[in-house]
Amino acid sequence: MSEVLAEQRAVAAGPLVTPRELLPYAIFAGVLLSMLIFFAGAEEGAAALVGGGAVHELVHDGRHLLGFPCH
Repeated sequence: MSEVLAEQRAVAAGPLVTPRELLPYAIFAGVLLSMLIFFAGAEEGAAALVGGGAVHELVHDGRHLLGFPCH
């Protein structure tokens, strides 16, 4: 019985996920968050990637919630 407990403790002691395995997910999340910040904060006027005001109107309330001025 004590051998089983010792084996369970040895397995549980190691890391489940290494930082190297998390790196692609961290990069993906960073790119998505950067895009969100761009579209919420800078997508209008000269820096606009999409013509017209559709994106601005879509994220309008979110801009005010995050503290970005737009008027």
